[in-house]
Amino acid sequence: MDLFQILILAVIQGAAELLPVSSSAHVIMAEKMMGLDPTSPEMTLLLVMLHTGTMFATIVYFWSSWKKTYFESIAAFRLNVLYLVAATGLTGIVGYGLQQIIKYVFVANPSEFEIEHLFGSAPLMATALASAGLLIIGSSRIKEKPEGQMSLRSALIIGAVQGLCLPFRGFSRSGATISTGLVVGVARRKAEEFSFALGVAITPAVVAREAYRVYQAQLAVPAAHTDWIMHLAMPSLLGLVFSFLAGLVALRWLSRWLEQGRWYFFGGYCLVAAVVVLVVG
Repeated sequence: MDLFQILILAVIQGAAELLPVSSSAHVIMAEKMMGLDPTSPEMTLLLVMLHTGTMFATIVYFWSSWKKTYFESIAAFRLNVLYLVAATGLTGIVGYGLQQIIKYVFVANPSEFEIEHLFGSAPLMATALASAGLLIIGSSRIKEKPEGQMSLRSALIIGAVQGLCLPFRGFSRSGATISTGLVVGVARRKAEEFSFALGVAITPAVVAREAYRVYQAQLAVPAAHTDWIMHLAMPSLLGLVFSFLAGLVALRWLSRWLEQGRWYFFGGYCLVAAVVVLVVG
């Protein structure tokens, strides 16, 4: 994997991760078109590091508004932490439960199954993209409640939907969670803030899991390949920087279209992307 490939993947990830169009589906298809294996530990580590870059972009972009919403007072901080913890906990329960169902109900050899094995399935990605597109379009037709605030019920529903997104590359996390917020009556800006706060909350755990997975894979490599850190970590760190920069640009775009009532455009794009994935995949 050369520097140009890393740059291409980072820009795609940075733009698509923070737009509701599924970064994973775009990055995986780009990897396949460049002859890379999206199911390998090396590529899943790169994908997670690209997510880390967009996580930092999210923190930088939303920090001012989060200070007003989450740190306005001690009471506000406690309440919003409760919402985030509850939503993240339900995300884990739903996501893990769904993975176990997939593993033991739909897979012939459960002991050899890794959820990353689903990443190479074009039909599955296309279905997830189309589902996300329909959800985005449907939510855009609901009249906004400008005074709509986050509640524990709303947080739990959004967290559950986020859990459904975890196993399926193509089911946009931001698209699904923001759309769900709009459906349950949360104001657009509040839904956007909460969606990306949730994304920041779960990213470190995902990064740690994938880093450990790559480390375990490298234990079986002969001693001559002990320079794996340079081969795997350095490209991933470069990707992190590039995706951070692209993510800042994408967030400005998303916020503008969400506030201007152009949310449904992203849904239309997901439907078109689903067809392209089927053809290219």
